[in-house]
Amino acid sequence: MKISAFLPCRAGSERVPHKNTRSFAGIEGGLLKMKLRQLIACDSIDEIVLSTNDDEVIRIAESLSEPKIRIDRRPEHLATSSTSTDDLIKYVPQVIKEGAVLWTHVTSPFIDEELYSKAIDQYKQILSEGDYDSLMSVMALRTFIWNKTGAVNYDRDKEKWPRTQTIEPLFEIDSGIFLADIDIYNNLQDRVGKKPLLFENNDIAAFDIDWEEDFFIAEAIYNQLKKN
Repeated sequence: MKISAFLPCRAGSERVPHKNTRSFAGIEGGLLKMKLRQLIACDSIDEIVLSTNDDEVIRIAESLSEPKIRIDRRPEHLATSSTSTDDLIKYVPQVIKEGAVLWTHVTSPFIDEELYSKAIDQYKQILSEGDYDSLMSVMALRTFIWNKTGAVNYDRDKEKWPRTQTIEPLFEIDSGIFLADIDIYNNLQDRVGKKPLLFENNDIAAFDIDWEEDFFIAEAIYNQLKKN
């Protein structure tokens, strides 16, 4: 089974300026270089399709001289702040024609080659068993979650404040890994199928850089992990 990593990396991030390429924890090339190295180190990944309209992203990628990396110069109309994920999903079959697609992001710096390998192994296993058709990474929420009308994930008529360990978890999609065959992109126009396996990450692996403060928190986590 061919596994192609799809790494979207457009120019012009608004919430975190230059988040893909600015120095991260002293690493020149930043999150992009970290992520490319993680994907390169994963033997289960056959190619890395770096989809971008950013010349700096291309320069950093080419500096690695890695044959697994394939640059896709994404059309500008699919690389704006208003581009929907649905539109980008519809674009993927134009650049990946066969096999499975592992969609990931540079903003998940703690999903490394070991986690990618583990996810791919589980994906292959569930396909052979026939219970699921795809996989996506999530973080379990075992906290008191309410909407405007009350508790969502526990019954206050039974117990007003249960131990959080006993609460049936809800799952937050952490956007770190989506794994599905290219046929699902073509037939369902989605990056997961109708029955995805929820691949559970811990809080650190699930950390996603979405805001400026997230960037600095991620640097602190990374530096602490290096010390340990």
